[in-house]
Amino acid sequence: MRKTPGSRHIIVAAIVIIAAASMAAQKVSYDYDRTTDFSKFKTFTLKDGTKSNDSQVDRRIVDAVTSALVARGMTRDDGMPDVVVVAHVTFDKSKDMSAYSTAPTYGPYGWNWGDGWKSTHVRVRAISAGTLVIDVVDVARGTLAWRGIGEKEVTEGAAADVLEKNVDRAVTRVLRHFPPGTGSRHS
Repeated sequence: MRKTPGSRHIIVAAIVIIAAASMAAQKVSYDYDRTTDFSKFKTFTLKDGTKSNDSQVDRRIVDAVTSALVARGMTRDDGMPDVVVVAHVTFDKSKDMSAYSTAPTYGPYGWNWGDGWKSTHVRVRAISAGTLVIDVVDVARGTLAWRGIGEKEVTEGAAADVLEKNVDRAVTRVLRHFPPGTGSRHS
């Protein structure tokens, strides 16, 4: 099959789109104490963890966690809870560098791409990544019963409705497997 210069552009564009979509996806993981009987957890309270620098984001996280736990049949009880839920938020900045060649050349094997450095484009992009950690502490035992972690590239200065949707989605995905054994039926 002979490749034309235009087909290379399509292939490169498809790879860039797929890479961008995978970077935008939230990575979620969780772990829990296998000796804990999660069926005994009926009530919860929320305590402050590591806050973001935005009180609106912090409030949205508390509201989303409360809604998710109530949807699982738990009741908020700030007096005598079975578990204490603590949310931690951190943001990290890094740089993403990518290089690609765009100039077609004709060589001994026909048309090909990449004519050395004269056609190579380098893109440097600042990335902000947010991490949400939700800890569930068993009050009776005084131990960490469950921890969920979500990491995602975030857009700084997003509109309020977009921010609220992102927070709700992040909390839902992090709590998807709480309590353990529930799979994704609560998502």
